[in-house]
Amino acid sequence: MNVTEFFSLFYKELENHPTLWHYYKYHTDQKSLEFRKAYFIQRLEYINQQVKDNKGIIWDVGCGYGTTALFLALNGHKVHGTTLEFYFKEIPQRIEYWKQFGDVSGFTYDYENLFEPSKDHGQYDMVIVQDTLHHLEPITQALDIIYDHMKPNGKMIVIEENGANIIQTFKLYLQRGNKRIIEFYDEHLKKNILLGNENIRSLNEWTKVLASSKFQIDPVSVNYVRAYPPFIFKKWSPAEAVQREQKLWKISSIARDYFFFGVNFVAQPFTTNK
Repeated sequence: MNVTEFFSLFYKELENHPTLWHYYKYHTDQKSLEFRKAYFIQRLEYINQQVKDNKGIIWDVGCGYGTTALFLALNGHKVHGTTLEFYFKEIPQRIEYWKQFGDVSGFTYDYENLFEPSKDHGQYDMVIVQDTLHHLEPITQALDIIYDHMKPNGKMIVIEENGANIIQTFKLYLQRGNKRIIEFYDEHLKKNILLGNENIRSLNEWTKVLASSKFQIDPVSVNYVRAYPPFIFKKWSPAEAVQREQKLWKISSIARDYFFFGVNFVAQPFTTNK
């Protein structure tokens, strides 16, 4: 199943699953549908391209409602997702829906805190961290745990907001000030957990953080997404808008660093001698 086909079925699923509308705003903000759809498709296609030759097990850290994991399972991958909070209880209903369109048995999931003891050391060929890395605290410890769970030649696929984006940085400052790390009580685990409070970083900042935890970013893998506002997706076709964006970040470092909303990249261990 390709990404576009998956989105069409996903959009239909949401019509009958309004509890997810607060997170996936496709039905509550119809004016921005093409804008939001383009962002979803670009990021999922990026992941799809990175895992296409993978034959091993993928760990989806912070899998949320399981959307990416379900797509990958439908395409024959084995994915283990871990998540917290309200996301977890929605996954069984979603699995029932997606069973209609293919085999999703390759998707397994747990309610799990990353920092709890695990027996999965060295088992994962790939790790996906989508909209999650900026939530993990302490970040260095989190990255060490991810490194520990990867096979020697594994890779970590990171899908993040661009922490250098001046518009998003300003919005987040108004929302949470400088309080970048918070603590919340998890009712399921019965304990307090540290959480990065939308603690987004720039690519340069991630490069330094990852280097301190034995990871290096593959420069060829870097991809920026979403710069134009929603009305542009009405002026031009979505395909043309995306094509122009993809040209823009490659020729303008100012646009890339300060005006693109999302950044995707792959990080790998410095050495295979683990």
